[in-house]
Amino acid sequence: MLKTEIYFIHGLESSGSGTKGRFFAHNFPQVVCPDFEGTLANRLCRLEELCKNQQPLILIGSSYGGLMATCYAVSRPPEKVAGLILLAPALNYEGYQPPTELLQVPTLLIIGKHDTVTPAALVTPLAKATFADLEIRIVDDDHMLHETFQQLDWQKLLVG
Repeated sequence: MLKTEIYFIHGLESSGSGTKGRFFAHNFPQVVCPDFEGTLANRLCRLEELCKNQQPLILIGSSYGGLMATCYAVSRPPEKVAGLILLAPALNYEGYQPPTELLQVPTLLIIGKHDTVTPAALVTPLAKATFADLEIRIVDDDHMLHETFQQLDWQKLLVG
């Protein structure tokens, strides 16, 4: 059986050692929390380099990292990405367009009903047009998901 690799992909103005990255480092050290910078294309090239010999993958993407995780999954064979956890994903950025065929990747999307950066009204239709196996949780939180993030059952989400 192949070992599933888990990556946390931070947002545009954060890093792998931001609040969420530190949470994973402390509680789930198996989660890899690299740093990304530059354009979307630059960040996706770095992600590709990090993940090129690894599958299956679980990608946890926060904000812009959620856009990155989605773009990565769209451009890979279905067996490469085992699951996505998208935290307030920035699908409303960079002119994102859903693929012509729905992705079969199990995907959990968590977004705050008070999110003004990636509003649920803009993001959820794009997610529904992207993923066939999608669970959407709209929570009483804002873009940072500070009230929700640590309360998630990460043990269940990451370990099963």
